[in-house]
This record gives sequence, C-alpha cells and structure tokens, in this order.
Amino acid sequence: MLKAQGDRQAHNFLVERLRAARPDDAILSEESPDDLARLNAARTWIIDPLDGTREFSEMPRSDWAVHVALVIDHRPVAGAVALPALNLVFSTANPPQLPPRGPRDTTPIRVIVSRSRPPAAAVHVAQELNAELVQMGSAGAKTMAVLRGEADIYVHSGGQHEWDSCAPVAVAVAAGCHASRINGDALRYNQADTYLPDLVVCRNEFAKATLNIVTKANKHW
Repeated sequence: MLKAQGDRQAHNFLVERLRAARPDDAILSEESPDDLARLNAARTWIIDPLDGTREFSEMPRSDWAVHVALVIDHRPVAGAVALPALNLVFSTANPPQLPPRGPRDTTPIRVIVSRSRPPAAAVHVAQELNAELVQMGSAGAKTMAVLRGEADIYVHSGGQHEWDSCAPVAVAVAAGCHASRINGDALRYNQADTYLPDLVVCRNEFAKATLNIVTKANKHW
C-alpha cells in the first residue's frame, strides 16, 4: 500500500507541476504509459517519481530518491535528484563539489552496488581494484553517494530504464564526474526503447581503469 501510494502521489505531483509550467514539453515517467510522441518533441522531461520504492517502504531507510531531468537532443541538459529522507536535493543548477579523497595508501576505493543483487561487472571491478563493496538501494541514491564522497565508483550492468539514470547522470556530469555506458559510449536518452542496460558513474580518476576492467571482462561474459 505504501509503495503504491508513494509512486502515485509523487507521479501526480510532478506531472501536474511540469504540465503547468511547460505545457508544450513531453514527459516520460516510469509511472505512466509511454507516449511515443515524445520522440518528436524538442524537449522531454524524464522522471522517476520514486526511485527505490522498496527502500521507501522500509522506514527509516533513506536510500530512495526522486529524479527529474530535461532532455534535449538525447542529452540530459538539466536535472535534479532529491533524497527526501535526508532533506537533500542535488541539481545541475548548483552542482555539488566532490569532496577530496583521503590518502591513497590508507583510503580504500569503494564500489557501490545494489544491496540485493550486485552486478557481476561491479564485483569484478571491486576485485581488480582491491576495492570495498558498499551496498545501497536506489540508483539515484547510489549516484549521489559518489557525489557525497561515500563511494568512488558506481557500475551497473543488470538492466535499467532511462528514468533510473537520466537525472542522476545529469547531476553527476555537472559535478565533474565521469558517466558513460560500460563500453565507454555516451549515454543517450529519449530513445524509442527506454531500456538502458548498463552505465558507469565514477570520479574521473577512476574512469579509465574501471572502463578497461569492464571492457576486457565483458568479452568473456
């Protein structure tokens, strides 16, 4: 009941506000049927009204998020990720500054993964970099953990949709992080097929090593 109410109320609130403010824009939301007219729109909002629905229902967990992003020409040009349980909002309008890492010889690299199904790619990166695995819920919370200095690398290869990563990627890039597919290709949004199976978000200093590890391993999976 709580899951359904959270999804529905967040969706209705965001869609009503967006339609009132930008009536000519298209909207792609996880919680509504897909209108492919968005493919011909100049501007498309991609939203996940409640990312991490299970975590939201397991109070007092805080690793759930709200995603809102604006996409133009398949690229997120603006976005915001809210962590309501922590009273935090991260946005491209005021990108967070990445906190410095500690000394290399005493600060372990941290790879953030799902608490229930860590993807093989992330586990492999952690093994190769002698890194620690950090478990967390929603994709938005994971990405913001990198921006907050709680993790260094987020690798996902288990399948997602555009609304899972669009806003987090927008904010991460604005904050100076690396974001791409696991093969290094650019992430493209507002596609006919919303399935986006993989991504890497990390501090720039770990991008080359992470992509090399995943690319080499992917040939054998």
